[in-house]
Order: sequence, then C-alpha cells, then structure tokens
Amino acid sequence: MPALNLQPHKLYHIYNRGNNRETIFYSPENYRFFLTKLRRYLTSHLRILAWCLMPNHFHLLVQVRENADLSRCSTDLRLLLSSYTRAIQRQYGRTGSLFQQHTKAKELASNEYALACFCYIHQNPLRAGMVRELAQWVWSSYPDYAGLRNGTLCDQSAAAQVLDLPTEAAQMARLIQHTLPEDIAGVLY
Repeated sequence: MPALNLQPHKLYHIYNRGNNRETIFYSPENYRFFLTKLRRYLTSHLRILAWCLMPNHFHLLVQVRENADLSRCSTDLRLLLSSYTRAIQRQYGRTGSLFQQHTKAKELASNEYALACFCYIHQNPLRAGMVRELAQWVWSSYPDYAGLRNGTLCDQSAAAQVLDLPTEAAQMARLIQHTLPEDIAGVLY
C-alpha cells in the first residue's frame, strides 16, 4: 500500500473495502476488534470525526493532527489492516487479501463537501438497506452524535467546530438524515 498523501489540519474521507467486495466483518466481535485497532493505530495521527463500518467496507472522516507523523500514519494504517487481516484469516481459516490493495484518502477541500461526507458516512447503512432507521446501525458514529451512546472514538468537539455542527442531538440527527446532495458521490470518491 503506497503512503497516503495527507497534510496537517486537512480533512479526508478514508475508505477501503473487501477484496472482490467480499465481507470483511463477519461478527460483532470483528467490528469491535477493528475499532480497537483503529483507536490504537490511528488516533494519535488523526482526529476521527465520523466513522461507519459496513459488512464489506469502512468509511472514516478524519482531520490530520497538527503534529502527526505522516509517514508513521501510513505505516500504522497498513499495520491496522494487516493485523486485522491476520486475525480474520486465523479465525475463519481463510487466505489471501482481505482488503483491496489501496486504501483511498480523498481530501475534502471545502466545508460543504466535508459536511456532505459526514452525512453520507452516517447514511450508508440506510442507503444500503441494512436498517430502516439510522439509530439501528451500531457500527457507526451516528448513535454518538444523535445522543444515543457516549462513544469516545470520535472527536465530537473538533467535528462540531470544523463542520459547524449543531450542539443539540435532535438537530444533529435531522441534519445527518436530510443533508446530502444527489451528485456528491463524485466528490467523495
């Protein structure tokens, strides 16, 4: 995996999916294990503003920390994915690549696109038909922003400041559910 071309203070949509679009999360324990690794490997380099884990892919909205070691960040992302892959291979007796070879990091050059990405990431389970309501998908930061859980992975204060988010949970839930221009996919990928 080549080094990510990240710059301090900038916002990025980071994502990857299963090789051949195959499943990468098989059980709740797999989701939790990935989140533990995400916290361990990336939070010293990146502020996680939003996240969503889907059965065959993941999305992160991040802001690069001012003092991030950018070469170490790429290495740590590689370690996160490879250590998770080894664990899944052992647990399920599989071989070969679990993730696509290149993790993408798309810079979000404007706050408008960053806000749309924030909403898009949280809407992903609903758009994929996995749930009827966003609150039903526990593998995203939506329950934290909607006031349904007190998760600590996301830096909600940084997200509120950077994205000019509402502070009230009900307003936040409405914003996430109703903000997404139809032509946004070209900007986010």
